[in-house]
Amino acid sequence: MRILFVGDIVGKPGREVLARMMPSLMAETSPDFVIANGENAAGGIGITKDTALEILQAGVDAITLGNHVWAKRDVYSFLDEEARLIRPANYPDGVPGRGWAIYSTGVGEPIGVINLCGRVFMDHLENPFRAADDILGTLTAQANVIIVDFHAEATSEKAAFAWYLDGRVAAVIGTHTHVQTADERILPGGTAYITDVGMTGPADSVIGVKKELIISRFLTQMPSKFEVAGGETLLSAVVIDVNPATGKAINIERLQRHGDSST
Repeated sequence: MRILFVGDIVGKPGREVLARMMPSLMAETSPDFVIANGENAAGGIGITKDTALEILQAGVDAITLGNHVWAKRDVYSFLDEEARLIRPANYPDGVPGRGWAIYSTGVGEPIGVINLCGRVFMDHLENPFRAADDILGTLTAQANVIIVDFHAEATSEKAAFAWYLDGRVAAVIGTHTHVQTADERILPGGTAYITDVGMTGPADSVIGVKKELIISRFLTQMPSKFEVAGGETLLSAVVIDVNPATGKAINIERLQRHGDSST
């Protein structure tokens, strides 16, 4: 089984480059299931119903989110309605949406997808390590192949989390920092890991935001409203090959493709 995981989609440039490049990327990689992180898809922070549908229509099978899940109120009810949209599972009980789901892949095999947020330099949510234990207690009986989007800031937390789940899930894919790391590997227990899959959006930016705004903020310490950059775009992703009988990863490969200028 082959899974394509697309890194954090940032604003309109990210949605546009995803739509443009998905046909060729699908032809190149032939995935059985496509996951994308969309927590910054609407204006660079949060996601809306319309932007989520745009991503799904581009060929994505499941959208994971992160700490900006609540930035756009119009998505709250859609989180309950749309099973292909997953928010972090370690938010408290009673909030909209779901934190994990089981889907059917193109080859007819079940796949479990879990979304969790880290806590270091992030909101103090429920412990993601213990939340993963609770979810896997149910999920492993229903699917051999399980992919985890761990949306976290600290490299140490991401690495520790991957080692904690090694052998119990097919992959732990780090999101949130928007910079693709070069540490993809298969851990000894058969779990594929990368600290951060990277960003899909404007390349000539500071993690998706207009660089002039960020430089000014560092120079002056004055607050400013972040705006999504334009210009050249890129798509960052990983491809994971998994043995569906064992749920163990066989290979993980980093991808980064530069697209045309965004509008």
